[in-house]
Amino acid sequence: MKIPVSVAIITKNEEKNIEKLLESVRDFQEIVVVDSFSTDNTVEICKKYTNKVYQKDWEGFARQKQFAIEKTTLNWILVVDADERVTEELKKEIFEKISNENFDGYYIPRKNFFLGKWIKYSGWWPDYTLRLFRRQKGRLQMRQVHEKIIVEGKVGYLKNSLLHYTYSSVSEFITKMQNYSTLSAEEIIKSNSKNYKIVLKMIFSPIFTFIKMFILRFGFLDGTKGFLLAVLYSYYTFLKYAKAWERLCR
Repeated sequence: MKIPVSVAIITKNEEKNIEKLLESVRDFQEIVVVDSFSTDNTVEICKKYTNKVYQKDWEGFARQKQFAIEKTTLNWILVVDADERVTEELKKEIFEKISNENFDGYYIPRKNFFLGKWIKYSGWWPDYTLRLFRRQKGRLQMRQVHEKIIVEGKVGYLKNSLLHYTYSSVSEFITKMQNYSTLSAEEIIKSNSKNYKIVLKMIFSPIFTFIKMFILRFGFLDGTKGFLLAVLYSYYTFLKYAKAWERLCR
């Protein structure tokens, strides 16, 4: 019997990831994909697993995901990204929880992998994220980046993990960082932060980010990859404030 949950996915040129995700969610009753006009084989791969593949011009992470949610039809919705995988243990737990408990949403722990290694420290575990919710109770917070689902009601926590295969190389991290830092800069500007505050954060926030990840959150126990993560996130922090400052000074 299929799990009575709608899976909502957004894609853009994800041919290297999407089939593994779709294989991991094929036991769910409905799969909805919203694609931003991929130029690779993403759409063709998706159509092998579902007839609910829609194409929509990119309007930001939150709006794309909300559109995908609105295309689903079942009472329960699971939102996943192309570089994530749903394990058998997680599927069983989801089925049991929605069948027997009276919650409106669930946080799911994520195992985040960086350069092929599960990062157990650095603030990356258990990385609870709200992804499973009742249709009538959940919605996307409209932000440019780091969007999240807001549930009005009782929320619980699942034990089994969602696997997240993020950043397979340093180059991939830097490429994505350019986009995310630009979007984060727009959020900073929208918050009406004063110029001098942005300058102070541009100077001190990268240092604090490194200390927080590598020392306070025991990133050193993740070895060289923990060090790399702390440095890269410090640089990302610097970039978003530098870009915000640059735009305010134009």
